Amino acid sequence: MQQKQKLEPAIALADEQLVSLVRSGDPDAFSTLYERYFRRIYHYVDKRLHNRADTEETVQEIFLNLFASLTNFRGDAPFASWAFGLARHVVANRFKKKRPPSVPLLDSDTGYPGLATACSSREPAPDESYEHAEQLSRVRHALEHTLSEEQRQLFFLHHLEHQSIEEIAQALHKSEDAVKSHLYRARKLLLAQAL
Repeated sequence: MQQKQKLEPAIALADEQLVSLVRSGDPDAFSTLYERYFRRIYHYVDKRLHNRADTEETVQEIFLNLFASLTNFRGDAPFASWAFGLARHVVANRFKKKRPPSVPLLDSDTGYPGLATACSSREPAPDESYEHAEQLSRVRHALEHTLSEEQRQLFFLHHLEHQSIEEIAQALHKSEDAVKSHLYRARKLLLAQAL
């Protein structure tokens, strides 16, 4: 009962006042900030990661960073902006960690495909080979089962046949915007399967 009375006034306080209370050692003030921002930050992260376990882990990391960084909050901008800036940074770092290693399509010096050069320079580790094989399998499956016939055709013409959007639009009697839209959706579906 006594704890409820202590939290009720904290709920009415502005974010900046709660930050001051946290800095002075009031744990209830951080609980109030947590309750105030948890749903919004969770929703923000979930829209980007699309995986419940990753989302929960990332939200925990965000609030740990938020708590640890409260001494750096100067109040130049609203607390919400600062908190979401930190959330964006943590999510961006998650994507960097998940990004598979890439090989340039063209060697910048010769203009020829760089894949042979990159592959001959070192042998991939067994786990890298397995991971790449798994990703390739997921992309192939998505190409065959997730994309529509039209999306497959457009993807093939643009990315494998190297035809321009304008050429494809003329050949298929579609607008360039329609071709771009279908390609965008196809790439988004394939990327979701590859990660």
